Amino acid sequence: VACLLGVLSSPDVSALTAGFRRSMRLCRRKARLTQQSCYSRCPSSCYSTLAAPYEEVVRYQRHPTDRNRLIILVGPAGVGVNELRRRLITSNPREFQSAIPHTTRVQKSYEMNGREYHYVSKETFENMVYSHRMLEYGEYKGYLYGTSIDAVRTVLDEGKICVIDLEPQ
Repeated sequence: VACLLGVLSSPDVSALTAGFRRSMRLCRRKARLTQQSCYSRCPSSCYSTLAAPYEEVVRYQRHPTDRNRLIILVGPAGVGVNELRRRLITSNPREFQSAIPHTTRVQKSYEMNGREYHYVSKETFENMVYSHRMLEYGEYKGYLYGTSIDAVRTVLDEGKICVIDLEPQ
């Protein structure tokens, strides 16, 4: 249970931490009676999670023979995930690029198919979903939007790191 602390939100963490501390006291009390160490019964990863709840982040340096990776930025609307993606791509457009999403909405006069979106019919979009060709998808204002696996592969095949942003839902 304590190993999940890094994944849960703060109210959940405090409840789990309190329960974990209580269980540690009981474990120590029992350990004195049975002479068996509590640490031998609990995985060490639980203690390292409590001691350092954050994972160290280091600069990713790709080996020249490795393929480029997909970076997915996840966050609710309004927290700046889209802005972060945009700034990342603007800072180094030779290295980062966003996949062109698909949509069922009508193309606007200033938009070009394949530049802002891949404009497809609702039937085509649904077929892509059913044939597992969409990495992610959702509905907004009655229209379907999503990122296809092929759109991500296109960016990766160009030798760039693909960056997309998603809402948690």
